[in-house]
Amino acid sequence: MSKNTFALTQLSIGNSGRVDSLLAQGLTRRRLLDLGLVPGTEVEAIRRSPAGDPTAFLIRGTIIALREEVSRQVLIRAESDERGI
Repeated sequence: MSKNTFALTQLSIGNSGRVDSLLAQGLTRRRLLDLGLVPGTEVEAIRRSPAGDPTAFLIRGTIIALREEVSRQVLIRAESDERGI
C-alpha cells in the first residue's frame, strides 16, 4: 500500500477519492466490480449510519451503502490531502 493509498472505510464524510485496487476475492470482488468499483472510479463518502456502519458512498451517480468489512477491502487514493481515520 503506497503512502497516499488507504481503505475506503477511512474516507471522511464529504471527501472523495479514486479506486486504486480491490483486496476482496471471490463473490465479494465480483459484487464490488459489478457496483462499479473499478480502478479509477471516483467515490465520495456521503453519509454514515448513526451506529457507524454502513456508510453510503456516491459511486458513478448512484448511492450505495457498504458495510465496514467490505469497504475495508477497497483501496483508494485521496482526491485531496484530507482523510479521516
